[in-house]
Amino acid sequence: MPHPRASFKDLPTSWLIGLAVGCIVLSEWRTSSSALILSLKKHHGSSSLDRRPPFRANHSGCSLFEGTWVRDDSYPLYQYSECPFIDPEFNCQMYGRPDSGYQRYRWSPLNCNLPRFDGKDFLTRMQGKTIMFVGDSLGKNQWESLICMIFADSPHTSTQMVRGEPLSTFKFLDYGLTVSFYKAPYLVDIDVMQGHRVLRLDDITSNGNVWRSADVLSFNSGHWWTHNGSLQGWDLMELGGTYFQDMDRSTAMQRALSTWAKWVDSYIDRSKTSVFFLAISPTHYNPAEWSAGMTTSTTKNCYGETAPMSGNSYLGDYMEQTRVIDDVIGEMHRPAFLLDITMLSSLRKDAHPAIYSGNLTPQQKANPDRSADCSHWCLPGLPDTWNQLFYTALFY
Repeated sequence: MPHPRASFKDLPTSWLIGLAVGCIVLSEWRTSSSALILSLKKHHGSSSLDRRPPFRANHSGCSLFEGTWVRDDSYPLYQYSECPFIDPEFNCQMYGRPDSGYQRYRWSPLNCNLPRFDGKDFLTRMQGKTIMFVGDSLGKNQWESLICMIFADSPHTSTQMVRGEPLSTFKFLDYGLTVSFYKAPYLVDIDVMQGHRVLRLDDITSNGNVWRSADVLSFNSGHWWTHNGSLQGWDLMELGGTYFQDMDRSTAMQRALSTWAKWVDSYIDRSKTSVFFLAISPTHYNPAEWSAGMTTSTTKNCYGETAPMSGNSYLGDYMEQTRVIDDVIGEMHRPAFLLDITMLSSLRKDAHPAIYSGNLTPQQKANPDRSADCSHWCLPGLPDTWNQLFYTALFY
């Protein structure tokens, strides 16, 4: 039955207007790779479809999401010029970024090494399958990264790209592999009623119907829950038939993600479909967060940053949203695999587009204090590491 809806006539008029201190370097790949494989099997079983979070609870073996960034000149895994599918907002080298050192860092987890991504292996294993990324533009960032990583190892395979709203699809035709992105920043549905965008905190039916046929689902949500003003993606929230002009955003996020979690538990056959959730991707707009003890700061955001932070303890201001995600996933009957990239990404103040985005005008580029994009990530760049972790979790 449809949800009961309160009448707009009952609403006030004003509502309607308005992530190791040091790097452990292991001498042999076989030893470290075996440690990783044994760790994954121990915590996740032999099935690539039974995924449980989180590696953060692992006190022995390989801790995938704890470690340090190591300079490695065998990176990046591809060049921007070899991947014509990168959006202008992520294509930093094409749009004038003068340095490239940010591309030459490899994530080194504690006590093991990650398997190096192999696009041909990915295509073979995923032949005839569908992967769908669902969420906001950070999910899109990861989607385009994976396409480029696969394509770089199989540049002569036939492909097809169809961009749309909310669904964009990329096909590796020779392998029958489809990799899609579905834009749903809040995951739950948004309906339009009497000209107002209504965020349905307890309804995911319309969006969910599109996702059900995928073999691998990767979700994310976070940044849009903090947006206000013109960046806000809704006019009213609706919960249990009652309309709200606003509410505590953490509460709203928790209700929406609970709706998502119940939908996954009810409608996704986990013997056939792997489910991932990308943890919060950090921003770097406040140098005070990473320059403590320095007498001066040369920038007001990520602009001009060319190297990662050292250590492994910087988290930034994401504890509340991280708590919400952990709580919701922990309550699932079959928990989604948490791709816990927050800490390792928070160390990468150097990896954002800043002003080197095709979406900015010359005037905006001349004013980095106000226009720098310190939310998304350059490609090639950090999302390639997210996908290396994704690849490891899927197949090892």
